[in-house]
Amino acid sequence: MSHTPTRLRVVRAAAALTAGAALFVGGPAGVALAAPPAVVAAATDHSLHLEGAPNARDVGGYETVDGKTVRTNTVFRTDALDKLTPADLAKLEGWNVKVVDDLRTVYERALQPDKLPAGATSNWYDVLGQAPITTALDLQSAYVAFIDAPGASEAFASVLRDIRETDGTVLYHCSAGKDRTGWTTAVLLTILGVDRATVNADYMLTNEYVDDSGSSISGSLMGGGVKQEWLDTSFATAEAKYGSFDNYVHQGLGLTDNDIAALKAKLLV
Repeated sequence: MSHTPTRLRVVRAAAALTAGAALFVGGPAGVALAAPPAVVAAATDHSLHLEGAPNARDVGGYETVDGKTVRTNTVFRTDALDKLTPADLAKLEGWNVKVVDDLRTVYERALQPDKLPAGATSNWYDVLGQAPITTALDLQSAYVAFIDAPGASEAFASVLRDIRETDGTVLYHCSAGKDRTGWTTAVLLTILGVDRATVNADYMLTNEYVDDSGSSISGSLMGGGVKQEWLDTSFATAEAKYGSFDNYVHQGLGLTDNDIAALKAKLLV
């Protein structure tokens, strides 16, 4: 089973940490891994078209600055999986989803427990569970916490290592699939050599799929859209703390040159 590529339409770009139930807010040569065969052109419809997860997308299909393409059907980014339909689960099983990485807090997981496709293993990497309580009140602060909160870098690095090591498709998600999931995707695509403008466009695609008029609180980690300034905050914080994005990847996330080379070998064609 595979989703059919169409022309990508990118229009004008416009807590997971909770303070308890009362506060509901919303390069170098490396080891080459076996590469899945599915590849399409960079201009694709990235949506997975899951009824129960409207912000579910394929991370693949983007072109890098050196002319390579990120593989499709290998890494998925989504919102919460608690509303997946039987048809949605069948799609994910058909796309060979073997690992599901959950970036949410314990409260979010209890509120919206995942539904998993058959044969998939679930991992829990809480990004913001150890962050200051005020992070729940301010998304700008959350994007700073992605860089400097205790446990955050370990969580993001664990997802990247799962992608490197898994023989099959890796799916990672938070609640709305936009903030923690958005930064994970921005880091991955940047490591792979996708230019910043394309990384920004992928991040802003959330505003194509998320309906602010819904029941989730707009502009929170649990729902609503995204703003470019939030993603810019994480990049700026990483560069300020580590001196460069490359230093953040190596020192903050703890990835080696071999880790990076292996990710590129698996995900680029």
